[in-house]
Amino acid sequence: MRDTQTKAATNACPTPAKRINPLVKLGLEFGPLALFFVASARSNLYVATATLMVGVVIALAASYALTGKVPTMPLVTAIAVLFFGGLTFYFDNPMFIKVKPTIVNCLFGTALLGGLAFGKPLLPILLDTAFKLDDDGWKKLTFRWGLFFFILAALNEVVWRTQSDVFWAGFKVFGTMPITILFALAQVPLIMRHEATDTEATTTKDF
Repeated sequence: MRDTQTKAATNACPTPAKRINPLVKLGLEFGPLALFFVASARSNLYVATATLMVGVVIALAASYALTGKVPTMPLVTAIAVLFFGGLTFYFDNPMFIKVKPTIVNCLFGTALLGGLAFGKPLLPILLDTAFKLDDDGWKKLTFRWGLFFFILAALNEVVWRTQSDVFWAGFKVFGTMPITILFALAQVPLIMRHEATDTEATTTKDF
């Protein structure tokens, strides 16, 4: 009887996903973009797009193998890459892969600000965060990230419409990535001010 109860309790509490080294996580998220840039510089945007499509699938598989789950943001990004990459080849038009970052960032921004408007900060789900904040902290951080995604969308539009394919591909790696890292680091003071206790943090899980 006791063994049955123990087994039932174990099944009711799923094993949490494993955490991986932040540098490994960064490599999985931005590695496909680096390959995209190299392929674009050495060949053309079609080869680069195919390389990116393969890269995001491999990165997702590696992430699942290391953590036991598929993170939300890389999954959405991979689906968008495969969709817009497919349109690029089907219509023989690289514009589709160029507007992909604009549309994806607008979707992320809309989801965050829209959820916030209904009192449901979705940032912990989107970023797969390990830290815990109080409700006010999540609201402020979600608002900032929501606006930031729209800024990234606007930057992408300006760059792809005014610059060469190689420059745009390089901007995705050497522009977007450093900007995102700097923005994330700039949020550390807010995160430290709103760090929550375990009791406070439980209220943020019911999204």
